[in-house]
Parts: sequence; structure tokens; C-alpha cells
Amino acid sequence: MPDRRHVLLCACALAVAGSAALAAPAVGEAAPDFTLRDTAGKAVKLSDFRGRHVVLEWTNPGCPYVRKHYDSGNLPATIQNATGRGVVWLSVNSTERAHGDFLEPPKLAAWLAERKARPTAVLMDEEGTAGRAYGARTTPHLYIVDPQGRLAYAGGIDSIPSANPADIPRATNFVKAALDELLAGKPVSQATTRPYGCSVKYKSAA
Repeated sequence: MPDRRHVLLCACALAVAGSAALAAPAVGEAAPDFTLRDTAGKAVKLSDFRGRHVVLEWTNPGCPYVRKHYDSGNLPATIQNATGRGVVWLSVNSTERAHGDFLEPPKLAAWLAERKARPTAVLMDEEGTAGRAYGARTTPHLYIVDPQGRLAYAGGIDSIPSANPADIPRATNFVKAALDELLAGKPVSQATTRPYGCSVKYKSAA
């Protein structure tokens, strides 16, 4: 059960995040390329997956909204549904190293494994370069890149912006719905939605 004070703090962060001046590519535009290290230290480049659908998921286990979707099994199931159909799933953590929420790569990998989450890769973005390139504002914040390297979806994981796991069955999973349409060769009917969660804990600009 999320700590009430933590939830309130994250709710305030969400309001601030909504007005953050982060440059973000629009749906239909080229998705910014990046190279990040995964939790095993291997370099992973987004453009290496050209020709496949790719989900980018901004995450932070210290956020109760993230824990809602992982502890309930919702995000692990969504990841499995996607990767089982040939979709690449990249979980990105842009939490700066100095923040209390930061987890060292082995601990982050272990946290996900404990929840039976098996993304294609878990990427470390402590400098925040990839997160800022996408305008990622919250954890979670999700994007889908199409096989041509264009942004096909940007927004929240679902339609009910709460930290309560009981809301999950009543919510529309926007990411799954978008993938269903894309894999069927259809346009995404809700290509842009409002993300919700805690603010991304970016490293302060020097």
C-alpha cells in the first residue's frame, strides 16, 4: 500500500510535470535515437531495432504509480503480451544517481525479476539525455516507435490516473490497445494520451 505522503508528493509532482518545458517529438515524427547501457553494461541503440515495433517505458521503482502496475502484475503482463508478439520493450530509468530513488543496475534488474517482468532490456539513463529527448515527464510514461522509426504513441499506460491497483481492471490499457491496432496494420485511434505518475527524477542542469 503506497505511503499517503509519498502519493501526495507524487500527485503534486504530476501537476508540475504536466507543465514542464521538455521538448517532445510529436506522434508521426522521427523518434530520437539514443544509445544507453543496460543493467548488464551492454550498449543498446534504439535504431538497431529498426523494422520492429518498440515500446519505451520510463520507470522508477520508488514511485507508487510504478509499483501499482508492477506489484499488481499489470505491467509484467503487458510486457509479456507485447514481447510475445515480437515487440521490443525497453524499460528506461532516468532517475539521477544522487536521488534517493536511484537503484544500482543489479538491484533494478532484481526488482523487475522479482515481479516476473521480462522487458527486452532495462536501460540506465542517469544523465537524463534520452528522457529529455522524448520529453518524458512521469513514471510511468510510455511511447511506441513504429518499424519506420516514427513515434506512433505517446502517453499514459491506461485511462485511470490513480495509484490504486483496484482501478486497473476498469481502465483501458492504452499501450496494449495501440499495439493491437498497429500489429493489425491499423492507425492508432488514441495516439496521444495524458501520462500520469511521479515526476521523472532528472539530474539538475549544471
